[in-house]
Amino acid sequence: MGVDYYSVLKVNKNATEDDIKKAYRKLAMKWHPDKNPNDKKEAEARFKQISEAYEVLSDPQKRQVYDQDGEEGLKDIPPPGSGGFSYGGGSKGFNPRNAEDIFAEFFGSSPFGFGSSGPGKSMRFSSDGGGTEGVTPKKPQAVESKLPCSLEELYSGSTRKMKISRSVIDANGRQVMEQEILTIDVKPGWKKGTKITFPDKGNEQLGHLPADLVFVIDEKAHNTYKRDGNDLVVNKKVTLAEALGGTTVNLTTLDGRDLSIPVTDIVNPGYELVVAREGMPIAKEPGNRGALKIIFEISFPTRLTPDQRAGLKRALAG
Repeated sequence: MGVDYYSVLKVNKNATEDDIKKAYRKLAMKWHPDKNPNDKKEAEARFKQISEAYEVLSDPQKRQVYDQDGEEGLKDIPPPGSGGFSYGGGSKGFNPRNAEDIFAEFFGSSPFGFGSSGPGKSMRFSSDGGGTEGVTPKKPQAVESKLPCSLEELYSGSTRKMKISRSVIDANGRQVMEQEILTIDVKPGWKKGTKITFPDKGNEQLGHLPADLVFVIDEKAHNTYKRDGNDLVVNKKVTLAEALGGTTVNLTTLDGRDLSIPVTDIVNPGYELVVAREGMPIAKEPGNRGALKIIFEISFPTRLTPDQRAGLKRALAG
């Protein structure tokens, strides 16, 4: 079939006229060459293809021919005012109208208030307020929402599905509600404050571009571990006997492994045992992890029997 116009506009084969208008409106605004000064060559190619797809799929006759015979069939449709002659041209195929003319014609009656730029004129998207043709839609401030994650999710990574409901402008300029499910791949090691941006997925208002939707990672409190950058911190209480005579710290890691850590040093108040590579994954260093820090608190006995006191004295003397 050559170019798949449905894929170009990101609609399915059963798309309605409104679906096609809405898809063109969104993609043409995104890929207009004046909005992509740093990548103008690609934008021009995409913009031309989007315009061509819209011209075919928005015209019932052309769409029917395209559905039956593909792009090849379109070259036999005579252009307006040609007196019935077909485009012909063999390998040249379909000869679409100027992309800028289609754009100006479409947005001339849009809620954005663009005026028709006329044949061959370019629509300007500059935001300096001077020397523009038409009115440039403004981009509202991004909408931010917290995304609370457990330490387990931030340790192993997870896939979150977020159902959003937002206000959009349909092809007829009406404000309607639209629901969508967004997928967020939480990466191992992401920290509180990490932002995930979904362009144009916020609310849309007349005369404005859609806002971006931003999710901001937040960390839920954990019963055992506290995060300190890439490290994990655990507070452990031990008796005086364990502090002096040695003990073992048993922990379940955030990915479900059982850790048994022997403590052979004498534990002083505030003593910290560091276990390398048992902390959080480091997002920018795949395979690497921070440390696990165990901070000890010693529980001193409130009373001793005379025998215990004498025994302790003997044990600690010289």
